[in-house]
Amino acid sequence: MDGRNTPLKAPAFILLGPPGAGKGTQARRLEERFGLVQLSTGDLLRAAVAAGSEAGARAKEVMDAGGLVSDEIVIAILDDRLDRPDTAQGVILDGFPRTTTQAAALDGLLARRGQSVSAVISLEVDDAAMVERISGRYTCATCGEGWHDSFKRPATPGICDACGGTEFKRRADDTAETVASRLAAYHAETAPLIDHYRARGTLERVPAMGAIDDVAQALSEIVRRHETA
Repeated sequence: MDGRNTPLKAPAFILLGPPGAGKGTQARRLEERFGLVQLSTGDLLRAAVAAGSEAGARAKEVMDAGGLVSDEIVIAILDDRLDRPDTAQGVILDGFPRTTTQAAALDGLLARRGQSVSAVISLEVDDAAMVERISGRYTCATCGEGWHDSFKRPATPGICDACGGTEFKRRADDTAETVASRLAAYHAETAPLIDHYRARGTLERVPAMGAIDDVAQALSEIVRRHETA
């Protein structure tokens, strides 16, 4: 039987937020706590390229030419990923959809599996505070765990708590100027999407300027509520 026609009825959550809001960190916590699978567009593209899938090959061709991967390719890669058995307990989408066009495509992918969007969680942040937050962040080069000079440091300096790695990296574009530009682009691009999900009654807002554990607790309560609904 084609898995795409088998109703899984697993929860599907969308995590929205500007650069630096903590989407990746919070998505990983939800993944660990509830068995959800985190689906990040960037990770999906890299994995598809590495695997040499048909959609991955198309994505690689575009990226090698310096272009932006089209919605069609991204959706095809997401479609393939949703077919894998580990998504049966539910997924949390990190960074997708970004537009109402992508939202409509996602609705179609989920509907074919007997699913729908359970909740869209918007991490609400203060733009001015994002400059400090983003400029101080770095990640473990081995496992990708996120860290920060002020807000989230490893228990032992220079050693990742998650995997024991000792190599870390920072994004070259994490500067005040580029952060301001990315925030402006996020608001312009995502505002219609937030209105779209608010009109559908699936939007949840979570203040995300507080402690990581507090934000995680608020997100967990939302997920738990929808899982038991």
